[in-house]
Amino acid sequence: MLEPESFVLENAVLVLPDRLVDKGWVTVADGRIVEWGEGDAPERGFDLKGDYLLPGLIELHTDHLESHFAPRPHVRWHALSAVTAYDAQIAASGITTVFDSLRAGSDADSASIGADLVTLAEALDAARRIGGLRVDHRTHLRCEIASPDVVEQVESYVARFPVHLMSLMDHTPGQRQFRDLETWRRFYTRRTSMSESEIQQFIQKRLDLHERFAADHRKQLVAVAEKAGAVLASHDDATADHVAESVADGVHVAEFPTTVEAAEASHGAGVAVMMGAPNVVRGGSHSGNVAAETLGEAGLLDVLSSDYVPASLLFAAFHLPRRVASITLPQAITMVTSAPAKATGLDDRGEIAVGKRADLVRVAVADEAPMVRRVWTEGRFAA
Repeated sequence: MLEPESFVLENAVLVLPDRLVDKGWVTVADGRIVEWGEGDAPERGFDLKGDYLLPGLIELHTDHLESHFAPRPHVRWHALSAVTAYDAQIAASGITTVFDSLRAGSDADSASIGADLVTLAEALDAARRIGGLRVDHRTHLRCEIASPDVVEQVESYVARFPVHLMSLMDHTPGQRQFRDLETWRRFYTRRTSMSESEIQQFIQKRLDLHERFAADHRKQLVAVAEKAGAVLASHDDATADHVAESVADGVHVAEFPTTVEAAEASHGAGVAVMMGAPNVVRGGSHSGNVAAETLGEAGLLDVLSSDYVPASLLFAAFHLPRRVASITLPQAITMVTSAPAKATGLDDRGEIAVGKRADLVRVAVADEAPMVRRVWTEGRFAA
């Protein structure tokens, strides 16, 4: 069934950037919002029966494509099948713009899929060409700066494909997210059978790689991002010195700062502070770092990311106002819509406003859990 070129959505709770409209309507034409208002719609349309109507969610950092492509260690799924399954899950989560987070450079996981960057990019392109994508996909390269091959992989990728966001990561034991080595051990060795001697050798190898490559690779990757026109993100900044380095590099987004100190410094420098939605839902960090709720209470939280659970983005946005009294629902929805749009230069989406893309999500709430009932991307049915 073809979607109408224009339609009205009526009898909805509109979530605007600064307030809720208890009964409102939106008119869509040619993929854009052309009018909205309060009360009864000027003409009959689709009755949303009092459900919420939100702007489409914008996701800056999700690793979930990798889990579809590599569902088990040493397993690689059919790339196009993985992309379309992932895309469907993203759409069903209410996300209408997604920055596909693709790892560049080997990580602590010996089965790193960084070498499969091109395979995934080609599959995304193929799905786009045949009209097989439900939402707008953009590229976020997650660059492991201490990896020997990261610059080579990134330069090869940028030569063939557009890159919209690049993050500078360092998962070396004893650094940033893993300043506490015991935390690193729990995170990375829980599924291995390495002996204590092997663990020590592994840690030393990672430290040696960091010493050899991290500083130089960071400089090179900053230059690549600037040339490619990609927005730059820091990752797991822990100290004021980390933030100062990020600001000097031209970073616009601070992904998952691990301390209040780093979040304060980033926020004060005008860098958007992004935390994980699972952190909100779970009530804290899975690796023992600062809680997103703590930053929200301090007024230091700007953007949420689903990270490893796509459905967590919407859940966290509805959950956060119940956890932090100073944050309203419109403010929380801003963290997953207009704030990530602004941080990445997307001024055509992220709010219910005349002229914006008709990226919209109908949401019902049951037992305090938000449920996506329908999704439109540029006025087209997506989920």
